[in-house]
Amino acid sequence: MKSGPTVDAATVLLQWSTGGLFFLWVTTRRREVGLGYGWLMRSTYIVIAALGAFAGFGWSKQTLRDMFLVAVVVSTSAALATSIARRKVGVAYQSEENDRRTERVAQMTGLRKETNTADLDVSEFNPQWDLLAPAVGFVGLCATGLASNGNVALEMVRLVVGAAFLGVVTDAMLLGHWYLVQPGLRRDPLLEQVSWLGRIWPLEVAALLIPTGMVSVLSGEIDDGYGGMLGWFWVACALSTLILTVVTRLALRERQYAAVMAATGLLYLAILTAFGTDIVGRLVLET
Repeated sequence: MKSGPTVDAATVLLQWSTGGLFFLWVTTRRREVGLGYGWLMRSTYIVIAALGAFAGFGWSKQTLRDMFLVAVVVSTSAALATSIARRKVGVAYQSEENDRRTERVAQMTGLRKETNTADLDVSEFNPQWDLLAPAVGFVGLCATGLASNGNVALEMVRLVVGAAFLGVVTDAMLLGHWYLVQPGLRRDPLLEQVSWLGRIWPLEVAALLIPTGMVSVLSGEIDDGYGGMLGWFWVACALSTLILTVVTRLALRERQYAAVMAATGLLYLAILTAFGTDIVGRLVLET
């Protein structure tokens, strides 16, 4: 029994870019992380969405979905161009923190330098621009779900929740790496991403358990073609993602800077298990 459209590269890449761009806004709205992080993330998801559009128009053609992929590329490019154009203003809280540290060093050493180098004639990049692309993408995912041949509402839920699930785990891992570039950054942005991963995990698992769901695969009602092995592989991926999320959160409690790098390594593994949870589950349910 099919519960939705075929799990193809274009749909997965639309999910990935949409969720990733939404959780980029979750970080950029704090105005703490440097401009380069936003440029890196937007550029990355522009490439992912562009590859999705290429795959869609080239092979698994769904005109409406593929047009939304192009719209995600265009809207993300607009946000990136706007951020670059206003780069001289910097990022509010990051600039304030740099000024505070510079002043503290000056008090200790007697050496002073200019702290406020922002261009006051240009307004700062508004992080709300980062909401445009994921808004377009989520509409595209809903449109993709509406085109399914099975339970339309369930397929829409699985696509949207899956997008958030894949996006947050990817952004958390990449944000962890950014601490190498901006070592003075507080851990709050990374903790927020990991917390969201923990909140979305039960939604992702529940969406794939709702009938007709993975319970039918585990019971043998749905034949996965491998004697039930894929069903148990899905269980292992889901549980591993949860365990890695909890351990990552515990690692970030440690005061040493190395704890951030350890958490980033754990999130590397979580990406693999998260993709296994979402994609393997949906593939099995569509056999």
